[in-house]
Amino acid sequence: MKPLIRPLSAAALLALATGLAPAAWAEHMTLAEAVAADHRTDSYVARDRYRNPEAALRFFGVEPHHTVVELWPSAGYWSEILGPFLAKHGQYVAAQYATEPADTRGYRRRNHGKLLLKLADKDLYGNVLITRADQPYEWELGDPAAADVVLTFRNVHNWISGGYVQKVFDAAHTALKPGGVFGVVEHRAKPGTSAEQMERSGYVTEAAVIEIAERAGFRLAEKSELNANPKDDADHPNGVWTLPPSLRTPPGEREKYAAIGESDRMTLKFVKLLQP
Repeated sequence: MKPLIRPLSAAALLALATGLAPAAWAEHMTLAEAVAADHRTDSYVARDRYRNPEAALRFFGVEPHHTVVELWPSAGYWSEILGPFLAKHGQYVAAQYATEPADTRGYRRRNHGKLLLKLADKDLYGNVLITRADQPYEWELGDPAAADVVLTFRNVHNWISGGYVQKVFDAAHTALKPGGVFGVVEHRAKPGTSAEQMERSGYVTEAAVIEIAERAGFRLAEKSELNANPKDDADHPNGVWTLPPSLRTPPGEREKYAAIGESDRMTLKFVKLLQP
């Protein structure tokens, strides 16, 4: 339930002062206002302290006039921020996983349904482009060499376990303009973690991600520790899913793992080279 009293954003105060409807001021929403806006889901806002959305998007250099592709937005944590931020001058592209009836993972259809309900609000989100990026279907991230930024948050381990991580990174490279940014946030394994353990635990080494990105034609431009969690040793009975938000903990140990918080994460900024 939303709190009874919530501070108004600068954009909301402007709307009240000028008499503009929310549809008008949403078009001029800044990144800070998008993060603080009332349309965001309460459970997502509660996770901001672990996901640091404003700092992460600033680190990746996202600007309001950019074309930004998000890989696997799921139910739309980042969509709630990126969509309104890009609505007037930019383009948000949601490159979603497959949700066909033949796909037995019902949570995908449920989450995609939630995303579609949000994006139906054209006044807030503008004209979002929804594409599909999944195996064994197609890899549609938008027009080739059209994106300024491609982003992925906590998905690399899924692509590794699926056996198609290189295809995703290659598709991101194809989608980006020369000089464009590929931003990766992923659960971070300790250096030297085996491929088998990475697949089982959901944690991936920075070295593995960098190697995959370099094979796709990217260069590592910068790292950030903004999503680091020193309390997470990446060694848990049920891998990363032992920690919040999943909390698949052994009996009686829920509080122990809840106190650790969400996973330690790498935050890597890659750049598509101007020339091969």
